[in-house]
Amino acid sequence: MAKRATSLAGAVLSLLLAGMLAAAGQGLPGAPGTDSPVATDIRVGGDVKQTRFVVDLSRKVDIRAFTLADPYRVVIDLPQVSFQLPPKTGERGRGLVKAFRFGLVMPGGSRIVLDTTGPVRVEKSFVLDASDGQPARLVLDLVGIDREAFLRAAAVDNRIPEGAKKPEPESGAPRDQRPIIVLDPGHGGIDTGTRAPSGETEKDVVLDIALMLRDKLEKAGKYRVVMTRTDDSFVALADRVRLARSRNAQLFISVHCDALARGEGEAEGATIYTLSDQATDAAAARLADSENRADVISGVDLSVEPDDIADILIDLAQRETKTFSLQFAKAVAVELKSAARMHKHPLKSAGFRVLKAPDVPSVLIELGYVSNRQDMKQLMSESWRMRAGDAIVQAVNTYFTTRLAGGPR
Repeated sequence: MAKRATSLAGAVLSLLLAGMLAAAGQGLPGAPGTDSPVATDIRVGGDVKQTRFVVDLSRKVDIRAFTLADPYRVVIDLPQVSFQLPPKTGERGRGLVKAFRFGLVMPGGSRIVLDTTGPVRVEKSFVLDASDGQPARLVLDLVGIDREAFLRAAAVDNRIPEGAKKPEPESGAPRDQRPIIVLDPGHGGIDTGTRAPSGETEKDVVLDIALMLRDKLEKAGKYRVVMTRTDDSFVALADRVRLARSRNAQLFISVHCDALARGEGEAEGATIYTLSDQATDAAAARLADSENRADVISGVDLSVEPDDIADILIDLAQRETKTFSLQFAKAVAVELKSAARMHKHPLKSAGFRVLKAPDVPSVLIELGYVSNRQDMKQLMSESWRMRAGDAIVQAVNTYFTTRLAGGPR
């Protein structure tokens, strides 16, 4: 019963986030282009029975707080905020809070996610006006409770608000027969992805590279390009897949960087992944598991997908889609050899959720390891990025030339 309640909460929040993304920020006050409130300090105090979480803000804002299980988290939604906080803020907590993270979760909306030591109840959540020289303050009081009480509270707090709806598919250009390519910069917003020892985040590096790749593909004049994100916004994994399918894309390219934790050994070079129910090796399985946690990191657990995603078999519903994905992956590997260092095993497969469109050939390109000094030097080099971009464009050209020669799907 507890598991079913948790699954229901996850499904409810999946639909909630979809509605929030569709509304482009209409569900929360504040919008891009206006002066965002600034968060200047965050403090955590208390013990394992009761903990207070405080955020100093430049002005008062409206907030919404709710809880999630497996793992236990508290999510605070608020308008778009500029987080001007010291490095490593949130890596350690206190009392009921193990750690926390923060960032943009959609245009016009930010989010703070608290990882808790166990089930908790949000006893109080409010924001005080600035007064007597003190900043405005967001205050959250947490109390430890048992799992049964937690699930009862979550079922009430996390219900779908009236008006929430799924995003409408975008209409394409019916007279333009050029293939549509969806470029997917990994991570974004509150989900930073991996982080280099020098401080650069994966979400920023891959966004810059994907935007450059978009420009190169559009300049070729042969393709229409759609981006899953063009700024520092969070996009759920299912919504990335849904976008590609709604636009009838002919190719989906997800751009990422990898990293190894200290003690995991050394690895270098680019790797191209396709979808499979069996991972090529333990490293591929680890990476897929890490990438698939993006929705949990953002504060919304999409373990229960909407029907159009849940019914997709992990090895793809159409055998030819898997074949075409592998064909493109091989073309990328061939072309990238001239521009980038390649992993010793450059072609791999694993169960990446972002590659699960049954009718869109999809690959995930890990351009290098931010944990490797030489790879990181390349990733930050403008000339290397241009060469790598040219190589991927050439792989796209080769792929579609072969496809056209073989006739339509």
